[in-house]
Amino acid sequence: MSAPVAALLPLHTERLVLRQVRDSDVDAVLGYCGDADVTRYLPFGVLDREGVLARVQRWRDELDRDPADRPDDGWMLTLVVDLGGTAIGDVMLRLGGAEMRSVAEVGYVFAPSYGGRGLATEAARAMVDLAFTHLGCHRVQAQLDPRNLASARVCERLGMTHEAHLRQDWFSGGTWSDTSVFGLLRDEWSATQR
Repeated sequence: MSAPVAALLPLHTERLVLRQVRDSDVDAVLGYCGDADVTRYLPFGVLDREGVLARVQRWRDELDRDPADRPDDGWMLTLVVDLGGTAIGDVMLRLGGAEMRSVAEVGYVFAPSYGGRGLATEAARAMVDLAFTHLGCHRVQAQLDPRNLASARVCERLGMTHEAHLRQDWFSGGTWSDTSVFGLLRDEWSATQR
């Protein structure tokens, strides 16, 4: 890794700033994480204020850890996606522990009023670049409910390959659902960045 992750923040894209969460972001995060339509395909249910505060604290705790300091533990970076001073979503990059250190997972969640503008793709692209360029990852993957077509389109725009469809492997909310796995290798990413 070329620099501690916190030293690289915030990340800037053409339209967005990916930054650490602030106390003033809690209401915005509650706005989308408290929406049943938004969380329908996510690995957590609708969050109330207490749930959002706990989630935000986990983001802060993980940022305080450098992924290189504890190689046997997994590590996760979650950044708020800021558009013109407004928190419109968040993006996540998770590294595995020990032998899975070079494999990262990317995830994202956005307020629905900002959908359809390519903002999720732009934010996720910055996280994928961070994984390959600064964290030395070999592979980045995304796991999602196959019914989440908008999320699948983001993966496709990132150049990811649909690699697997796992049947009824996730139990949540009293029902089983499927998982789609998308993946991208560093060589593939490098080829698209030339």
